[in-house]
Amino acid sequence: MAMTADGTSEKSVGAALSWLRPLLVRLLQGVLTLLAVSLLIFLATRALPGDVANMILGQNASPEQLASLRSQLGLDLPLWRQYLIWLGGILHGDWGTSLANGRPVADVLSLAVRNSATLSGVALAVMLPLSVLIGVIAAQFRDGYVDKLFLGMSMIVNAVPDFVTGTVLVALFATTFLHVLPAVSFIPPGDLPLSYPDALVLPAATVVIPGVMYLSRLVRVAVIDVMTTDYIQTAVLKGLSPSRILLRHALPNAVAPIIPAASLVAAFTVGGVVVVEYLFAYPGVGSALVEAVTNRDLPVIQANVLVIAAAYFVLNLVADTLAPR
Repeated sequence: MAMTADGTSEKSVGAALSWLRPLLVRLLQGVLTLLAVSLLIFLATRALPGDVANMILGQNASPEQLASLRSQLGLDLPLWRQYLIWLGGILHGDWGTSLANGRPVADVLSLAVRNSATLSGVALAVMLPLSVLIGVIAAQFRDGYVDKLFLGMSMIVNAVPDFVTGTVLVALFATTFLHVLPAVSFIPPGDLPLSYPDALVLPAATVVIPGVMYLSRLVRVAVIDVMTTDYIQTAVLKGLSPSRILLRHALPNAVAPIIPAASLVAAFTVGGVVVVEYLFAYPGVGSALVEAVTNRDLPVIQANVLVIAAAYFVLNLVADTLAPR
């Protein structure tokens, strides 16, 4: 086998390069995509109806006051200069100042991101093991009543939008039927969401239920495929117990292909959390985005959407990196 100067085999170097090259290509594509997204976000916010200066000063403001504020906010500059100034500020860590309350956008965004990350983390921590458990059970009862019931329920749940699932959960657990959980996820500003577990239950459940139904179907198929392989049949002939075959031989090989899919589900969770947070008034990125759109707070809108797009890209990159080749 040919060796390089430092003693590393050419084959191992080639393998490393074959893994690294697609990753670098994806990173470059991601950077270009985020630049394109930032431009679209900027243009979309500038296309919103209404005058920002008028909304801040009110209808009784004089033309001189409006012109002065537009100049102060840089709204009288050409769009391309406004975009470059905004993008340059982000690259230097300056996200701007909220037009609604005068606070730095970074401060507003940090609390919202922390709350959304907590909600998504709790949802994923429940979703992943539960998906494996349900998928394995369905695979063990393949083509039986339990399996058919699971497949039917998963098709129905995944066809229903998240806001409908959340509304049903509110009707069941936050009304006079079973008033055991709050319909509104009230968390005081600055407090940790984990300090209010009851406020997390319904929003997390709204994210978990469709995710579990999707991932557990993949686990079911993977377990069924693994159980028909030669090495599993050999283990059966050797007289190994069904539980040992499942836990030590079948499950590790079945779960491996599910990891990229789990990363994609996490990416979809980031995108769908906007609707869920708005539905339950949960103080995360989604609620901050809706409030910013209502107030026409352009810097906060731009920052929120860009953070969501960046998180979506990173999780998709993780899924591509973990995908078997």
